[in-house]
Amino acid sequence: MHQPVVKIAVIGDIHDLWELEDNAALKQLGVDLALFVGDYGNEAVEVVRRIAAVEVPKAAVMGNHDAYYSASKKGLKNCPYDREKEDWVQLQLDLLGEDHIGFGKREFPQLGLTIVGARPFSWGGSKWRYRKFYRDRFNIDGFNDSLDLILAAADEAEHSTVIFLGHVGPYGLGDQPEDPCGKDWGKDGGGGDYGDPDFAEAIALTQDSGKRVPLVTFGHMHHQLKNNSNQLRTRVTTDPRGTIYFNAANVPRIETTPRGDRRSFSLVTLDRGAVESIELVWIDSEFTQISQEQLYSKP
Repeated sequence: MHQPVVKIAVIGDIHDLWELEDNAALKQLGVDLALFVGDYGNEAVEVVRRIAAVEVPKAAVMGNHDAYYSASKKGLKNCPYDREKEDWVQLQLDLLGEDHIGFGKREFPQLGLTIVGARPFSWGGSKWRYRKFYRDRFNIDGFNDSLDLILAAADEAEHSTVIFLGHVGPYGLGDQPEDPCGKDWGKDGGGGDYGDPDFAEAIALTQDSGKRVPLVTFGHMHHQLKNNSNQLRTRVTTDPRGTIYFNAANVPRIETTPRGDRRSFSLVTLDRGAVESIELVWIDSEFTQISQEQLYSKP
């Protein structure tokens, strides 16, 4: 089957900045697919409710902030709701339904694509975090268990072209603060690879299996470096097999200007199963494109 040209919107870390106007903007942009990398807010149920209402075909994973009051020590201590009566993590998952693909996948036969989700709620790095949370929610106890789940989804992909969607990117993309998953905080100025090792291995094994992996997209590490506001993170890189790795965490994605709000979307164009281009676009309140930054163009 000849694969069509596919236009994908990748929405980086939202952090409460998703409005109903964004749902309309996605339709106006004419995208075939929307991919959400997580961090919608601190267990922000109402934000996720708006995302669930997006009418464009979509897939989503959850970020560390999406389990903030349920997984992190600080969040558990400051939880604003009664855990005996409510479960905001589960509410978010229920709202997204089959669109949530953490440890799973979604098939898009009309596009000739399978989207596979990495480990949901990840904080990143080579230390296993949130032990109790992952044991209680997913019955897993470490990176090997996580790898098995991601790999099972990839192995069952119905299409030979697979896109991976994660919150944190894979380990191995560099250990400098400005690298796609590099640590950019701490008194020492940062440094260290905070990618997910289970994600990296799942990608490599899927490539080995003969499937085509044109794109791996994620967020978590914001484009603007915490320890150097004058420097931007490396947002796109390529591995020797030709897979494109794209960090979509442009934060904040909505900005207020004297002329009104402007909102950003990352647009990835796939042609015959290969990434043709990636651009960061800003649109105004009339959904008119006011700027475009080319992040990648196929050589």
